[in-house]
Amino acid sequence: MTVTTITDAQLAPKDYASDQEVRWCPGCGDYAILKAVQKTCAELGVSRSRSVFVSGIGCAARFPYYMSTYGFHTVHGRAPAIATGIKLANPDLDVWVMTGDGDGLSIGGNHMLHVLRRNVDLQIVLFNNEIYGLTKGQYSPTSRRGTRSPSTPQGSIEYPVSACSFALGAGARFVARSIDTLQPHLVATLKRAHAHKGASFVEILQNCVVFNDAVFEHITGKDVAADAQVLLEHGKPLLFGTKRQQGLRLTPGRLELDVVTVGENGVTVADVLVHDETNRALAQLLAALEPPLPTAMGVLYCSPLTPYEREVQVGRGGSLDALLRRERTWQVEG
Repeated sequence: MTVTTITDAQLAPKDYASDQEVRWCPGCGDYAILKAVQKTCAELGVSRSRSVFVSGIGCAARFPYYMSTYGFHTVHGRAPAIATGIKLANPDLDVWVMTGDGDGLSIGGNHMLHVLRRNVDLQIVLFNNEIYGLTKGQYSPTSRRGTRSPSTPQGSIEYPVSACSFALGAGARFVARSIDTLQPHLVATLKRAHAHKGASFVEILQNCVVFNDAVFEHITGKDVAADAQVLLEHGKPLLFGTKRQQGLRLTPGRLELDVVTVGENGVTVADVLVHDETNRALAQLLAALEPPLPTAMGVLYCSPLTPYEREVQVGRGGSLDALLRRERTWQVEG
């Protein structure tokens, strides 16, 4: 009898899908993100038996059920803490944190801050639809001023959190942004995040068709996308627009970005700022861009340092288990 063994390198995206029925609202952007993650895993040959998906509460938190890997569906906002424990217990595991703008930046904001500053080697994927979807449409930390919802019937008076600015401020060493429907770009971004050793933070602009439909249409709409997005490539000019004649430059005399048009007023490509993903100050400027300026898409910042769990191993002389058992232990005999 001939037995055919399929290796991880031969797995297809469908091999990373579990046997569970996917239960998101029809048209939800979560489907596209699930497809992108499964495609990423297949193209990288990620080991299913050594991968763990961890989530908190919310629509995004269903994710572990739909992956043919190990997974933890934890409590609201605590996915980064659980994922940290998993990585410390077994640093060789490939650990992903799947969270939403409410789960990750509201009740989980404190946990998110510390997992980023500690630089634990996790892929943190934040689904941002600027609303609480699972609990029926309340405004979230990323909702814009004026957002009308069951909890803000007269419109929100709060200023929103910028997910990428938050990550950079917390000390994240890898920060990126993509869009649920921008599949090739999203897969490429997730691959970069996976390759990074340390905490990788990826914000995905995602549509909620029921409670916040078309909230990003001014950025993602086919008729405006070329002018509303600047795709970041390390070492290349920050050009955008249908004819790529628009560019970003530092405003003379001020630490902010503005738009110039190549070919007008003596402006050339040489006057356009070149993206440097190792420059944290530039990443902060790009993360903060708002319409009418283009939204930055891609890797804003990447500057690796030794991951937290490796520092723990080296600094404490071995594994977490060895540390816990090193001294002052007792054996209980019945």
